[in-house]
Amino acid sequence: MYRPATADQLLALEVCAGIGELAKSDRFAAAEPEMVEAIVDGIGQFAAGEWAPLNRVGDLEGAKLENGVVRLPDGFADAYAHYVEQGWNAIAAPAEFGGQGLPFSLGVNVLENLGTANFAFNLLPMLTTGAIDALEQHGSEAQKALYLPKMISGEWSGTMNLTEPQAGSDLGALRATAAPIEEGEHAGKYRIAGTKIFITWGEHELAKNVVHLVLARLPGAPEGSRGISLFVVPKYLVKPDGSLGPRNDLKCVSLEHKLGIHASPTCVMSYGDSGECVGELVGEPNRGLMAMFTMMNNARINVGNQGVQVAERATQAAMAYARDRVQSVRAGSPDRSPVAIIEHPDVRRMLLRMKALTEASRALLYYTAGQVDRGTLGDAGAAARAECLVPMLKAWGTDVGVEVASIGVQVHGGMGFVEETGAAQHYRDARIAPIYEGTNGIQAADLVTRKLGLDGGEALDALLADVERGTSGPLAALAQACRDIALWMREDASLDDRLAGSVPFTAMCAVAVAGWQLARQAEAVAAGAAPSLARSKPVSARYFLDHVVPEALGMAAAARSGADLFYALDAEALVA
Repeated sequence: MYRPATADQLLALEVCAGIGELAKSDRFAAAEPEMVEAIVDGIGQFAAGEWAPLNRVGDLEGAKLENGVVRLPDGFADAYAHYVEQGWNAIAAPAEFGGQGLPFSLGVNVLENLGTANFAFNLLPMLTTGAIDALEQHGSEAQKALYLPKMISGEWSGTMNLTEPQAGSDLGALRATAAPIEEGEHAGKYRIAGTKIFITWGEHELAKNVVHLVLARLPGAPEGSRGISLFVVPKYLVKPDGSLGPRNDLKCVSLEHKLGIHASPTCVMSYGDSGECVGELVGEPNRGLMAMFTMMNNARINVGNQGVQVAERATQAAMAYARDRVQSVRAGSPDRSPVAIIEHPDVRRMLLRMKALTEASRALLYYTAGQVDRGTLGDAGAAARAECLVPMLKAWGTDVGVEVASIGVQVHGGMGFVEETGAAQHYRDARIAPIYEGTNGIQAADLVTRKLGLDGGEALDALLADVERGTSGPLAALAQACRDIALWMREDASLDDRLAGSVPFTAMCAVAVAGWQLARQAEAVAAGAAPSLARSKPVSARYFLDHVVPEALGMAAAARSGADLFYALDAEALVA
């Protein structure tokens, strides 16, 4: 049974996101304690009551494509309709288009609860929030007025269309085209043609319209990523008054058969089979990748959030099973009666690790969200810090999700490998998160290339310096080690050497920041915050600091080892 982690979320919002400080601004003045608590408690109850019961049936039955229409199991339509009716999609959206204008941190909380309840279903609103962000920042005033109100309400959903069969992560290789329409009712718009793959919730009937953001090339556009433009391509054409017109010339031609997230339709989308797919240019010609990165950045934060979500759900399931499963005598006990497996030392080790990693990744999530909010208020330093944090959160947060879900299977023992317990679903669902929205290797590469030199290196160094000053012992040593490696990467290491050490370096930085925020939480609890966590938080924080931080320190050698060993064998010898 899923139980919302309300107390820990409220603590993370207060300590890590600094929601109280954000509420002192005019923009976020409505985020008063009573409002924050009502939202966190309300979305937790909604998610547990309406979305969580659909998690298992969604995995078993999945999404199905029938005559071009994607069908979801019974219950999904009602659950999504209730989500829209209650206004949850609008929490952090701009007020001028019907949103509530609350901090991004609270929008993150809405998605955390929904995703913990139902990982696959949550991808629907998650992609919509990213599309809203992209249109708000890059769309014309007319486009914003036409699309944003319905998307913010959730009446319409949104997608991002990047990947093509031949391109993969290399967006510069995409071939979708956009030809100007010179005459007729669609003059000034474009005819879109091409195929896109891995389009999450690209077709479904839960929302009344699906607004696709599609990357394509204009005639004569430069080669590579410099020649990509962004287009808004709705499933149903939208009339000037906002009402729906005829169906656009686009369709889902197949659904991927996936390891997990079965209730999330991953579509192959075909645009313009009849030459009549109509789209509108978003932003400037050949600047589409910049606009799409707005959506991708939002998505990367929320994929990091997914790591927290699946870790929380897997931890709760493992805790419940360990309490109920009676097996073997407690080692060294004079009482020879079998005990619940939660009493065995190694099971305690696994459960405490799951709990500590989950809480630490949540602390990193809300710290990142709080920095995004400060950037929105005009704090340039916080905005730059958020840019550094995003690849750490996405990469390490999703790796945590996979590790915790895997431990969850282990706690269940043989029954964890049996589908009926549900532990396997968490593991299967979690495995996509390190891959999509830029693989974790791409996140690490981003950190050691673009983010490493942000503000002349000051953005990352200042973050790590804050960790070092605010902590002591191994955690401070970890922060110092990260600063030393960052300096070496900036000044001495070759590009190959930086990339070779990027993954362990990213993990080290993420553990340092997460440990700092978890320690701050423990201090707040010791001072009287979150009384319900008074017993557990000091223990989970101590585990993280005593076990996970030293592991991260041990990655320093790998981060600095360079690329030579990776190329000691040529390709033929490597695979021989």
